[in-house]
Amino acid sequence: MATSLRALLSYASNVVSQIPILNSNLQHVSPYEPLSAAPFCPLDGPMSCYNSTPVAGDSCCFAHPGGRVLLAQLWDREVHAAGAEEDWTLRGLWPALCDGIPDKYCQMTPQYTNITSILRHYGQDELLEFMDRYWLAASGPNTDLWQREYTKHATCLNTLSPTCYGASHAPGLEVVDYFTRAAALFRTLDTYRALERAKIVPDARRRYPRGDVQRALERFGGGRVVLRCTTTGSDDDVEEDGDGATRGEGDVLHQVWYVYFVRGSLQTGQFVPAQELGARGDVGNCAAEVRYLPKTGRGEL
Repeated sequence: MATSLRALLSYASNVVSQIPILNSNLQHVSPYEPLSAAPFCPLDGPMSCYNSTPVAGDSCCFAHPGGRVLLAQLWDREVHAAGAEEDWTLRGLWPALCDGIPDKYCQMTPQYTNITSILRHYGQDELLEFMDRYWLAASGPNTDLWQREYTKHATCLNTLSPTCYGASHAPGLEVVDYFTRAAALFRTLDTYRALERAKIVPDARRRYPRGDVQRALERFGGGRVVLRCTTTGSDDDVEEDGDGATRGEGDVLHQVWYVYFVRGSLQTGQFVPAQELGARGDVGNCAAEVRYLPKTGRGEL
């Protein structure tokens, strides 16, 4: 079922992706209210990865074939949120399979080449301002990171398919919904304060037990988290490890992945904190004791 669904959506995506995002039909579109055209889903629908009965292959209210969502946050010594020293930044909103392995480059939804133009076209200036502050590239323009994140990850989210919007769909609406949902979830997860309450703060000399960091964040988020570390604190695109392999142990805390299931669609459904990581989802690579290093200076934005 998953193979045929993916093939069907890939075909539909290829058709839609050939439509120029700023063609004449879109020049006079009113600002889009995020999520307003998303599919209506019952509140008592099955939770992803936990359905006890088969779900229709074209369901727009059930995340599949992947059923997990990872909200990844980044602590980079060189990447600053408008100069703030106490902000983790948004690394991405990633779908994962039920066994915990991140899913990518699925072509289940259309690909778009100019995320900024789409968001601005639909009147999302406030969202863009937020993204320029908190969804930052370690190098190069933020816009390149946003496009890469959308192409790589959003195309694996079946409920963003144009068919799920029905007659209300216009090219780019799913882009607004994806980034709106990612930003909204990120806003609920103040990783810095959660660690601070556990007396875990950036320090150039101290080391913290990995278990203390894990417990503090899991108490805060209500579900499992994955900790990723480097040896230097530089940006290591660890989510490339799609087969679940790690790249060796690190001792510098660098990323936190909050793990969720979804009840309903990604657009309007409920994110349910996962109480387990899946058979292949435990890809943390931090040493028994970790360093949580202060930021080194004001980065360029």
